[in-house]
Amino acid sequence: MVDRPVILTGFTFTRTTLAAFSERYEIAGHMDKPVPAAIPPGTAPNVQAIVSTGSVGLSEAMMAALPRLSLFCCYGTGYERIDLEAARRRNIMVTHGADANAPDVAEMAFGIFLASVRRIVRADKMIRRGDWTKRIPNRFGPIAGLTGGKLGILGLGAIGMEFVRRAKGFDMEIGYCNRTKRGDVDHAYFPNVMELATWADYLIVCLRSDASNKHIINAEVLKALGPRGHLVNISRGWAVDEAALAEALRTNVIEGAALDVFDEEPYEGTELLPLDNLVMTPHFGGGTEHAQRRMTSLVRRNLDAHFAGQPVVSPVPELRDMAANSAGRLR
Repeated sequence: MVDRPVILTGFTFTRTTLAAFSERYEIAGHMDKPVPAAIPPGTAPNVQAIVSTGSVGLSEAMMAALPRLSLFCCYGTGYERIDLEAARRRNIMVTHGADANAPDVAEMAFGIFLASVRRIVRADKMIRRGDWTKRIPNRFGPIAGLTGGKLGILGLGAIGMEFVRRAKGFDMEIGYCNRTKRGDVDHAYFPNVMELATWADYLIVCLRSDASNKHIINAEVLKALGPRGHLVNISRGWAVDEAALAEALRTNVIEGAALDVFDEEPYEGTELLPLDNLVMTPHFGGGTEHAQRRMTSLVRRNLDAHFAGQPVVSPVPELRDMAANSAGRLR
């Protein structure tokens, strides 16, 4: 195999991951931003692959600036900011993590879900402020808890299924909304998010990241979830209208929420910060050592297959039809 230059952009890879890539590929450099001006000087004519994240993305302008680019590997499952139509026109294959981190994301989702419903962060702050010892009355109100609750999963894919496995230990009633009903589960199926939110006590967003899901969680959905409801988002930030969520939390339209993802990352807004009924973590649901090893291995397998003239291992669903046809078309 001939060495192929790779640009790493939009993600801080560990030394172990970089070593895994550099075994067979020249690492041409790192881009701080996904814009042509950020391409390391002198590398543009030679770059044949990019390893980055879907939240950083790939525009047609970037594709035009890299004439030999034939592969974009997403380090992770999401690919929402990649111009797939332009990639198809330019015969650039796009791969993604294809659920390599699903167990780890579900694990994190359940952690912030439990933290939200059981007021763990708020209770911790209460003790640190000294409010417990001052005998300040409990202002949390009655806590419903998880056991026996109605759990709604929006997007019953790999992450959603892993979440369900964990929820079963709490004897929760489970319902879900998918584009199509699954034949391999017996959970209650809801054809749209409004019906799911109306039924559920707790709504977990596990959607695949694409433009059709932008702000699918809006003010109307939050109102349907109701004043004892909790929302958890561990898919992609833009699935939730953050302004509508902030207003719903401020006015007790819903009881609480937990976010590991945000519309713009890193989050630099102000609306969400004062809300003590919101749990926030900095998009590290898939940040375990196990997940990193699986994702690194999958990216390597995609790189190796592509540059050996074979179909990639995990093309994004929208480009599966061109995966076999594009094999071996290097520039």
